[in-house]
Amino acid sequence: MRFRLLPLLPLALLSVQAEPTVTEATFQPGHLDQWVVEQQPGGTVMMEDGTLVITDQGGCTVWWKEPIEAPARIRYEITVTSAGRVSDMNCFWMATDPDHPDDLFAEGHGRTGKFATYDQLRLYYVGYGGNTNSTTRFRRYDGTGARPLEEQNDLQTPEFLLVPDHTYTIELEVTADGHVSYTRDGEVIYAITDPEPLLRGWFGFRTVDSTTRVTAFRIVEE
Repeated sequence: MRFRLLPLLPLALLSVQAEPTVTEATFQPGHLDQWVVEQQPGGTVMMEDGTLVITDQGGCTVWWKEPIEAPARIRYEITVTSAGRVSDMNCFWMATDPDHPDDLFAEGHGRTGKFATYDQLRLYYVGYGGNTNSTTRFRRYDGTGARPLEEQNDLQTPEFLLVPDHTYTIELEVTADGHVSYTRDGEVIYAITDPEPLLRGWFGFRTVDSTTRVTAFRIVEE
């Protein structure tokens, strides 16, 4: 009886590929337990007809309660309605507080929904249709209060501004090697390679003086 020797397989092929972790928000009326709301007086955040509805006056951030680990993709559908000011379809992601890196919501954090109270965080930020729908900007906050803006990340032409009542599909990505992207309706608007990537942190919807509706929020951590 003869035995045929089979070629050895590389160890990488023998290893078991880890399944990605997929988390989806449950938009049920009366339930905001997956979120943390920071909002100035006069605004409301509520669940309505399977939708997260942010009605704001002085500034609001709605945080996903759990931190996110890169490599990760965050995807959601979002509409700024003509029922209010058409502006500020914004988001923070991979946000941390340098004073409390493991707990964004530590007692005494001082954030109130007013935009300036977020300056000391470390995070990625896109202000889409900001300044009364005249600018779209990407920034990387470094935790010092500085909010640097590179010229190529300051977009002001109509194709990068808000269309009222249009439902956008937004996808954010951060890879383990520092590739950061923001995609709108399948088109990559920003793609940045960060030499010091933010690989763990929190996601938040950010707006001011607008009516914004969110559905289909999903996180894939690979």
